[in-house]
Amino acid sequence: MEKILIVGGGYAGFYAAWGLEKKLRPGEADVTLVDPHGYMTYQPFLPEVTAGSIEARHVMVSLRRHLHRTSIIAGHTTSIDHAHRTATVRTKDGALREIEYDTIVVTAGAVTRTFPVPGIEQEAIGLKHVEEAVAIRDQLLTAFDRAALLPPGVERRRLLTVTVVGGGFTGVEVFGELLSLATSMLRAYPELSRDDLGFHLVDSNDRILPEVTDEPGRWVVRHLKKRGAHVHLGTQVVSAADGRIMLSTGESYGNGLLIWAAGNGSNPVVARNTDLPVDGRGLVRVRADLRVGTSDAPVPNAWAAGDNAAVPDLASPVPGARTVPNAQHAVRQGKLLAANVTADLRGKQPRQYLHHSLGTVATLGIGQGIFQYRRLVIKGFPAWLMHRGYHVLAVPTWERKIRVLLVWASAVLFGRDIIPLATVQRPRAAFLAGGDPFAGSDGERACAPRAVAGADEPPADVPAPHGKPELSVVRDAG
Repeated sequence: MEKILIVGGGYAGFYAAWGLEKKLRPGEADVTLVDPHGYMTYQPFLPEVTAGSIEARHVMVSLRRHLHRTSIIAGHTTSIDHAHRTATVRTKDGALREIEYDTIVVTAGAVTRTFPVPGIEQEAIGLKHVEEAVAIRDQLLTAFDRAALLPPGVERRRLLTVTVVGGGFTGVEVFGELLSLATSMLRAYPELSRDDLGFHLVDSNDRILPEVTDEPGRWVVRHLKKRGAHVHLGTQVVSAADGRIMLSTGESYGNGLLIWAAGNGSNPVVARNTDLPVDGRGLVRVRADLRVGTSDAPVPNAWAAGDNAAVPDLASPVPGARTVPNAQHAVRQGKLLAANVTADLRGKQPRQYLHHSLGTVATLGIGQGIFQYRRLVIKGFPAWLMHRGYHVLAVPTWERKIRVLLVWASAVLFGRDIIPLATVQRPRAAFLAGGDPFAGSDGERACAPRAVAGADEPPADVPAPHGKPELSVVRDAG
């Protein structure tokens, strides 16, 4: 059988595999999908996960549950050697495995674009994965608990200051959602006031939301400022070290939570570790039919789509335009990949990718949003309803649609859940610290029994037992 390898299980990869299962006849091809996570994340919902409007697992679609005829390999593709039709995969146990294939589909996605700014590696959290969204939510909720114990002042305000870098859809949506969450939480914290909150949106461009026209973008800025936010346009973060933000304008302030959403960077596997042709941005060069290569030099048996591919935008009047990296394109490109790979296997002509935008829509928090389709602009509550309606229809599988709808319905009656689970990132901390989950900055505790059954003598650094054996907590020297 033809061996088809799909690299990446995001939108494009998941829909490509899902479509191939529906289109391929039994015995026609063997499909393998490599992904480090084992699930597809519906990224447009991540801002709502950070605000507690959607449960984290509800934005994840299990690959194994829905891909019944596809072999799933939990691992990270480290290199692609198309000349020899092999890909190297590092599995979760650290072993390197070489996979042979006949046809490859590259849908590895993109990574968060970063810059060499002091403090970013230590302080910033991205927003491409559900784990990041959960960490952002828990960090903000925990900051409220800590700030409530402090008197009004610099440290309290620092804890409740949030900075989002990046004025694209991801940055603006997570900024609006967290601002909405923080404002609503003040009702549960009578010790705190609106003056204790500090929300900063920073972008190096002179406008936000480049996918909408100028006036809707300016309206979003005015709207956020009315809600107490600080919007810094034409500004860069020059340092984030030691919990302090320094801007290129000279402004400086204490910061508790830093979210980095400054756009996409090329996937290192695609940009540096493959012999497939890439452009200057590190994206795979593809034709309009999603085959790798150019019209003059196609690469046989290689296809690519999604955020790691430079897909021609045939719907754009601008010559040489490429489709923007968003879910609207990735989902449709994934479906076309399945159709075109199947057609190519059967000796038929693949179709070109052509999609006219359905418009752009963004949430700005509970009850607030912005929508634009050509000259039609809708703001406020109707746009927020359109955002939720569109994305609940777009999220894969009826199971996930129903789960999301049920959470939204319960929130109407009971509000958002504001319980933090920050200690889930250190699950053994309470066990090692004798029931205190907050002991030690990083759970640096050792747990040693005072007596071990069958042992002749206790450990050298633990006193001899008296009476019943018990657990002793020993703080690490560090």
